Amino acid sequence: MGYSNLSYLNPRTVILIGIPGLEHVQFWIGFPFFVVCLVALLGNLLLLIIIPRERTLHQPVYIFLAVLAATDLGLCLAIAPKMLAIFWFSLCSMTFDACLIQLFFIHSLQGMESGILLAMAFDRYVAICDPLRHTSILTPLFLLRVILMVAIRATVLVGILPVLLKRLQWFHSVVIVHSYCEHMAVVKLAAEDVHINKSYGLFVAFAILGFDMIFVFISYILIFRAVFCLPQKEARSKAINTCTAHIVVFLEFYILAFFSFFSHRFGHVSPYVHILLSTIYLLLPPALNPIVYGVKTKEIRKWVVQIFVLKSNTQ
Repeated sequence: MGYSNLSYLNPRTVILIGIPGLEHVQFWIGFPFFVVCLVALLGNLLLLIIIPRERTLHQPVYIFLAVLAATDLGLCLAIAPKMLAIFWFSLCSMTFDACLIQLFFIHSLQGMESGILLAMAFDRYVAICDPLRHTSILTPLFLLRVILMVAIRATVLVGILPVLLKRLQWFHSVVIVHSYCEHMAVVKLAAEDVHINKSYGLFVAFAILGFDMIFVFISYILIFRAVFCLPQKEARSKAINTCTAHIVVFLEFYILAFFSFFSHRFGHVSPYVHILLSTIYLLLPPALNPIVYGVKTKEIRKWVVQIFVLKSNTQ
């Protein structure tokens, strides 16, 4: 077989070391991440409470926003508990199967978030470029089909990643240099040929993130072309204003995503820089999305004021 005595055969547990080179300050690094997670949990829970109750928000863009909020909640819950346990309590060990489960949920929820952003871009495209047909195109049945397609695509494509990892038997280490179970971080532990794992990982990244980013970009080119053809300046500014929140969310997600992806595979970035940025990429958008849409949407702002200000006045 050619494997050294240090190789591990079908390891039952793995060890997550957190942020290499910053172990001595991980305890303190955990606090800003904890605050970001709290903001994400609170903000997305508020969206999931407000959107079903406010009838004026029963529109395609806000239905997609509610799905995005649910996805962001799942992403925070998949990452934060174990990450904070590593930072604060040095609970670094994890069963290999639990690691694969975490890997599946993190990457599939990433894929769902990307798909929902594409769906929201399509909604804005129809609303601005073909407003008279908006309600006839984006029917409740169409929305349901889109959401199911996004979920099935991410689940099926990402679901093969842990299956391919499970077939590997020999590992030269059980120490994962990361704060969560990321696909490439686990692949690098293998002492076998992992070309299939790496190639399929690239395929999934480009089939989901690459495909979605290209079509979101095309949508906004068409949107801005239509907007700048409008005769009135007021109409142009109103149309752009309806897209501002989505553009901010789109940029924050894809810029961080592709920097994390390419630095891990092709860059020469310090491990602690990459791991910090990849963790920020996963946790920051869930915290920012509710804030961005909350600031831009009057109905959401009104409900937040009612929930917090009025409740404090009654006490």
